[in-house]
Amino acid sequence: MKGKLSVLAAMTMMSIYTGEAFAAPVLHAIGVENQYADVIAQIGGKYVAVTAIETDPNTDPHTFEASPKIAAEIAHADLVVKNGLGYDAWTDKFLAAAPNASRKVIDVQQLLQLPDNTPNPHLWYKPDVMPVVARQIAADLSAALPAEKDYFEANAKKFDQSLAPWRAALAKLKSQYPDSEVAVTEPVGDYLLQAAGLKIATPFNLEAAIMNGTDPAPQDVTAQNALFADGQLKVFIYNQQVTDPLTASFLNQAKDHQIPIVGVYETMPTPGYHYQSWMLAETNALIKALQAKTSTESLMAKQ
Repeated sequence: MKGKLSVLAAMTMMSIYTGEAFAAPVLHAIGVENQYADVIAQIGGKYVAVTAIETDPNTDPHTFEASPKIAAEIAHADLVVKNGLGYDAWTDKFLAAAPNASRKVIDVQQLLQLPDNTPNPHLWYKPDVMPVVARQIAADLSAALPAEKDYFEANAKKFDQSLAPWRAALAKLKSQYPDSEVAVTEPVGDYLLQAAGLKIATPFNLEAAIMNGTDPAPQDVTAQNALFADGQLKVFIYNQQVTDPLTASFLNQAKDHQIPIVGVYETMPTPGYHYQSWMLAETNALIKALQAKTSTESLMAKQ
């Protein structure tokens, strides 16, 4: 089903702490999507208490509806990080309703200077995006707490260095399996697939229709169905957070044709992951699928 659950049932806000003991956090930050909250926590460390709003890996973030409690959280935040590109547009209303000249807002779309018609909003799957976000987080936290600038900048540098295993896994994919043909349900992981040098055979209009909850063109569905039988498809990438009869039919065809399946997520699976280990796990799942035809439909069994 499309996953239109109530806010309180489907997406409970959670606080993220870095494990460093502190009596009272100096700053309160919000990552609208929990992957951004995780990065804020890694950069802010002991000086920041972080709240993630969209956290549930079993529902569709595109259907999110905010509550008065979330509005209050945003109103009192010192820093807010949001994705942009319409993915979390509801945030703008709450920010406008509670103006705060000292509050910093990082809109990742604006940070990257991306046009509104950018077709794929799942920016965190693009390998060069989060280091840029981390540096901006460090800059904004430094502006709020100038005495801790070295601390925040060191954490941003450490974060960038910690992405090395993911970058190495992407390089391995690109060198060993160039242009391997894959099919997807949505463009959730497309940036990662493209960085790995894989060939996405699914018509993008089909991906966009499923993402936006509209009816795909029959010819695009026919083209997607043909991919499962032509013998060229190496992996099927399946969005775990949006399921309906059409995507279920694609999943069943992949299984019927013994095509390995890799599940992807729009919000970071928790517990057990940080942003870096999540991206590495998705990439390693693709390597396993191509090397050994092994499916990884879910990352939730990590712990």
